[in-house]
Amino acid sequence: MGVLLVLGGLAIAGPSGLLAWSENLHALEQRQARIAVLEKQHQDLSNRVKLLDPRHADPDMVGELLRSESNVVHDDEVVLILDHKTDQ
Repeated sequence: MGVLLVLGGLAIAGPSGLLAWSENLHALEQRQARIAVLEKQHQDLSNRVKLLDPRHADPDMVGELLRSESNVVHDDEVVLILDHKTDQ
């Protein structure tokens, strides 16, 4: 009888019992949210790596990186795209 009471107590209040179930669900939700954040960061970094691939780097990304690393970027800068047409 004592063994059954101990097993019943563990089923209710043990580390994987009914009382710990809601705590485990809460921890699972937190970890899933963290995984979602990390997956988004991974996607962003993967895209950045792809844009900076030396074999076919994106000129805009390279320029942005060079300017930010050499500390020549200003908050008030405006990018102007000029159409280089030659009159013939």
